[in-house]
Amino acid sequence: MTHLAVPKTYKLFIGGKFPRSESGYTYEVRSASGAFLANAAKASRKDARDAVVAARAAVSGWSGATAYNRGQVLYRIAEVLEGRRAQFVDEIVQAETVTAEIAGAQVDEAIDRWVWYAGWCDKYVQVAGNANPVSGPYFNLSVPEPTGVVAIVAPQDSSLLGLVSVVAPALVSGNTVVVLASEQFPLSAISFAEVLATSDVPGGALNILTGSPKDIAPWLASHADVNALDLSGASALDWVDLQIAAAETLKRVLPPETGPDAGYPTLGRITTLTETKTVWHTKSLI
Repeated sequence: MTHLAVPKTYKLFIGGKFPRSESGYTYEVRSASGAFLANAAKASRKDARDAVVAARAAVSGWSGATAYNRGQVLYRIAEVLEGRRAQFVDEIVQAETVTAEIAGAQVDEAIDRWVWYAGWCDKYVQVAGNANPVSGPYFNLSVPEPTGVVAIVAPQDSSLLGLVSVVAPALVSGNTVVVLASEQFPLSAISFAEVLATSDVPGGALNILTGSPKDIAPWLASHADVNALDLSGASALDWVDLQIAAAETLKRVLPPETGPDAGYPTLGRITTLTETKTVWHTKSLI
């Protein structure tokens, strides 16, 4: 007996929930060979604003958690991702029309990168912060703190690994994130949202939008309540205009990444999305 196919219509992930797009629009997701895979929500300007509101509301809770606790949560994401490895391999095989071996290598690397960043949660401050040498009856300490709400354009040529590579480092220091997933390969991003929903991630700490980065990125770049803009996956967009829009609200901007080392895990990806606070204190003269 032939099994009836049940095509899925994937939703957005905003504030820890899975709403349909406010616009009501979806678009067809097809494999490299043209086969229909599913429908994905096409995020609107209103969805982007809602995601920023959710991210802002989550800043105090996520950044206020201990570094050790954030590390536990991020490690839990890796655990759940590992448990659903077969699902992600299958989705990547269908979407990117690659072999199971290549898809498996991508999933394994995504898990490894997530674990790598989880391990830095309670360590990066010791490396990036320091006691500064000063001359006088006082001392000062510099400590990195989260920037706040970070909007990210994920790499568009990668379904899972690219998403993980830009989202994980932003979360390490306590930032909250609104990410525009790959328009061509969005299925792994929404499946990843299902992982987040069962991994103790506070609602709003990570919000995932699918649809057209060309349509949504300008609104995030100009949004006054977004503190930083990561354009890692925006090389095909008019990213100079996005930088100009971001400059009007004094955002920190990371330019598009290209080349073989794009997305490679580094401590710099964490510290670039932090602000340094320096505290001065007088020494006792007694």
